[in-house]
Amino acid sequence: MLTRLIAISLLASLASACGTLPNGRAWGEDATATPGWRHVRDAAWQAARSPRVWVPLAAAALLQVDDWDREIADWAREETPLFGSVDNAARWSDNLRTASIVAFHVTALATPGGETPREWIPDKLRGYAVGAAAIVTTTSLTQGLKSAAGRRRPNGADEESFPSGHTAVAAVHDRLAAINLRSIDLHPEARRVLDAGLDAITIGTSWARIEAGWHYPSDTLVSASLGAFFASFYNEAFLGLDRPTAPAVALGVVPGGASLRVNWRF
Repeated sequence: MLTRLIAISLLASLASACGTLPNGRAWGEDATATPGWRHVRDAAWQAARSPRVWVPLAAAALLQVDDWDREIADWAREETPLFGSVDNAARWSDNLRTASIVAFHVTALATPGGETPREWIPDKLRGYAVGAAAIVTTTSLTQGLKSAAGRRRPNGADEESFPSGHTAVAAVHDRLAAINLRSIDLHPEARRVLDAGLDAITIGTSWARIEAGWHYPSDTLVSASLGAFFASFYNEAFLGLDRPTAPAVALGVVPGGASLRVNWRF
């Protein structure tokens, strides 16, 4: 149900997918694998400064005081205050994760991508490649950390508790979707509502994994931070939405002569 609601809401913006961004370029058109070291460094610093990155990390560290991490996990699994049962929480974590994936794909398709299929398809593929890199990096690092940490899950099932794969997937897809929304012509209030909804999906996925007994709160908080970081970093570093474009030169005829106009975005 949630997945369908998100899809319906965002599909309404698909009419803008055949246009261009305010700078006259298409989403994905300026994506590059070689943005330059300075741009990569600045993108990493900007992503790390985001509250969506450092606040979850700080909260995860705070939860280590007096074993709050374990106490909250035990309480959530025993009481299941939001989802009502461990099994229901596990189902919701799967559904919410799926909703985040749907949101990313719908928003990526809805971004302005050129006027013709010949322009639209390669631009979308380049933009998708940036998103795919963020997703693969997040999931690969998450799996690597699981193997390195060897933390036993609250329910004792195995030693892959840290960090949460479900939350990492939801976080990176939701953040990519939120960033895509900036390129779509939406009413500001609609964009704020959708942004909040995407954050709610990540938070809901995280808490569902805790109630289901698969993770401690710090596991999910670190995953949310990883997903937010790599989504922001890859978009900022490689998508090229903020890069200067070539100067546009226009020659026109005016009464008594001609005019030359040069527009250069910088």
